[in-house]
Amino acid sequence: SSSSSSDNSFANNGIDWSSSFHGLSTTPFSPDVAAVLMRAIPFEDVEIKPDGIIYLPEIKYRRILNQAFGPGGWGMAPRGELAVGEKVVTREYALLVHGRFIAQARGECQFFGNDDGIATAGEGCKSNALMRCCKDLGIASELWDPRYIRDFKKKYTQEIWVEHVATKKKRLIWVRKGDDPQYPYK
Repeated sequence: SSSSSSDNSFANNGIDWSSSFHGLSTTPFSPDVAAVLMRAIPFEDVEIKPDGIIYLPEIKYRRILNQAFGPGGWGMAPRGELAVGEKVVTREYALLVHGRFIAQARGECQFFGNDDGIATAGEGCKSNALMRCCKDLGIASELWDPRYIRDFKKKYTQEIWVEHVATKKKRLIWVRKGDDPQYPYK
């Protein structure tokens, strides 16, 4: 049988990854792969947002997945349409590894303005979903541990007073010790 290019099935034996849970919990990853996934994140890789939320940049998650599964050995498949709200877009994604469903998460991203803003936020949704799926694999799991967060902030970050370049409003923001504030703050 032939499949048309308009259906949702992909090369993995005709599995429709927009809805399938094929391979979920069928077998654990090897101890070597598990060690890569659950390795402690170096402190220098962790960033902090001005509001004090710590995070690992998306590229770091991608590098860990590539090291664990090989480039091309994993991917994100959309699980539904992009939902556009007043100032936020959301979309479900599944993390697939070597033809297996591994995890699913709803990514979300705020947007401002026009259709270009929505398109960019759509990419942000995928990035946010990737980070959430990686949590299920144990990647950077310490970033969800309240004790780790408190310790990291105490040792590596500080709150500083800044001024918004455009509005001239002053406020406290978080930065890594030794870092200057980023635009739009000075």
